[in-house]
Amino acid sequence: MPKTSPRPVTKRRAGRWMLASAAVVGVSALLLSACPDPQSLGGAPAFAGDALLGGLATVRDTTPNAFGQPAPGLERDEALLFFVGNSFFKKNWVQAPSSTTARDGLGPLFNSRSCGGCHLKDGRGRPPVGDEVGTGFLVRLSLPGTNASGGPAAEPSYGNHLQDQAIQGAQAEGRLRLSYTELPGRFADGEAYSLRRPEVAFEGLTLGPLHPDVQTSPRIANQIIGMGLLEAVPESVLLERHDPEDADTDGISGRANRVWNHTTERLEFGRFGWKANQPTLRQQVASAFFDDMGIANDLFSHEDCAPFGPPSCVEGELDIDTEDLDKVVLYTAALAVPAQRTPQAPEALRGRELFYEVGCETCHREQMKTGPYNLEALSDQVIRPYSDLLLHDMGPGLADGRPDFLADGNEWRTPPLWGIGLIETVNGHTTLLHDGRARNILEAILWHGGEAEGSKDAFVELSKEDREAVLRFLESL
Repeated sequence: MPKTSPRPVTKRRAGRWMLASAAVVGVSALLLSACPDPQSLGGAPAFAGDALLGGLATVRDTTPNAFGQPAPGLERDEALLFFVGNSFFKKNWVQAPSSTTARDGLGPLFNSRSCGGCHLKDGRGRPPVGDEVGTGFLVRLSLPGTNASGGPAAEPSYGNHLQDQAIQGAQAEGRLRLSYTELPGRFADGEAYSLRRPEVAFEGLTLGPLHPDVQTSPRIANQIIGMGLLEAVPESVLLERHDPEDADTDGISGRANRVWNHTTERLEFGRFGWKANQPTLRQQVASAFFDDMGIANDLFSHEDCAPFGPPSCVEGELDIDTEDLDKVVLYTAALAVPAQRTPQAPEALRGRELFYEVGCETCHREQMKTGPYNLEALSDQVIRPYSDLLLHDMGPGLADGRPDFLADGNEWRTPPLWGIGLIETVNGHTTLLHDGRARNILEAILWHGGEAEGSKDAFVELSKEDREAVLRFLESL
């Protein structure tokens, strides 16, 4: 299997970064994932009452910087590397050659000049408005079939996604424009609501029309808190709810994705990205550097030069060295999880009980435990991410029709819910789901279908008071 699957030779220097990369490590879009028939579950288990969603790697911060804090308990050298990694994460990369040699090599095509350009304050992107670019939004592209690693086959002219920015002397591939159709509905008590269905248009395409069989999937950059904790959960723990044939007949068939690990050169458990298409945090970060900013690294590098020639591309040369890449990986791994706010408030407790009763916890798994990890502060922690990291069929309403390794066009990974109530504080918006179509948590719930249809319907049947309790619980996370 090849170690890279870059674009055609004419696009080798084209990069992409977006530590979401279909998700960087990516709710959010908050795909409040599949939930079963509420009759199949009892009440919620006893709640310990603490607010430590990330175990001892939790911080009590409700400010706009709540997603950017280091996990408590890092060793002194780890804390130092965390802050250096933070610098590489947030600073803009520039076109080569430059006096800033440690941060040049951008492009020639890209979606953002920095990791933080998509994950502002380590948070969540949003859909663009009008002619905006650089909001943490991109559109994945592929054709039916697979590449040599078993992943999506790239669109022959534009690669794995459209890049709407370029360095001097190069030309961006085109522009994206979003429009929406409103879909009205009503709760059982008669209260009206409306959902918006997005439609993406491609304008000014510079390499000709897209292939007639192209598969497209809009994606939003997710918040990146708790990524190391999720990587530290043993695969055996996550497979406890792996039930592809629904053997327990609860209506939920969550399953693991198996994706290509470019380091070990084999298929492994996928846990990061909207369709769980990345096996490790390091690969997620490295592919985002290369794919979204054109920053070559030791895992994804340029096999061929782009036609722009030197200095925009030097074949075989890395734009970020291994030590600096690893600092960014450590930074993303060590970001702490903000504590739950008011966990003992009566409305939040009632909302948690209803969250179990309508079955949402079956996929948004409340509690699990990490195992040994290379950061001791993240090892052996009881965490509450509200995710099983498995794939679930979310129905035709959310389907993108674009397979990704074992994930089919209807399936999405259950996103963690921790931090969902602070997105507005950190990023100034409340848009959720993989493409940002949901304008708030309520709309995210109402988009659930497929395996989650029964739970969505049960939520619609709730009284307004109980619906508000569920929302208050989720907003407390």
